[in-house]
Amino acid sequence: MSEVELDTAGSADTTEEPPTRALWAERTGTRAYAGRNARGAEVRVGDGEGEFTPGELLQLALATCSGLSADHRLSHALGAEFAAVIGVANEKNQEENRYSSLTVEIVTDLSGLDESTRTRTLERAELAIERQCTVGRTLDAGAPHTIIFTDEVAG
Repeated sequence: MSEVELDTAGSADTTEEPPTRALWAERTGTRAYAGRNARGAEVRVGDGEGEFTPGELLQLALATCSGLSADHRLSHALGAEFAAVIGVANEKNQEENRYSSLTVEIVTDLSGLDESTRTRTLERAELAIERQCTVGRTLDAGAPHTIIFTDEVAG
């Protein structure tokens, strides 16, 4: 996939982008989109019934990335079939229309572990999240983003 930009003379300059997984959103109605990936997954995005808002998706991305990152460490201590629910809460800065903080809570039964194993498991799970959770690492780094408008028929 390459991005084409026009220089001041109007000729096309093709710059190769690094390979990425296909990910896109298509408008399905007023303030409604379907987010899709090349593996066939779909999520409805908007502010209506049965839709996630973009802010909710951001929070879910952080929650699930944390869970996926900690999964190996937790399953090692609790067994492959352990149950977990991951909640996420936010504090919103209304004036700036952004989240000022996000809190992830991983709820799972640790009662079968002795205190030493429990402490070691949680330390290792936290370390795994710090090292492997791309979403958390991206938020921590304050990743800049760019918006590009392309004039062509969508679809």
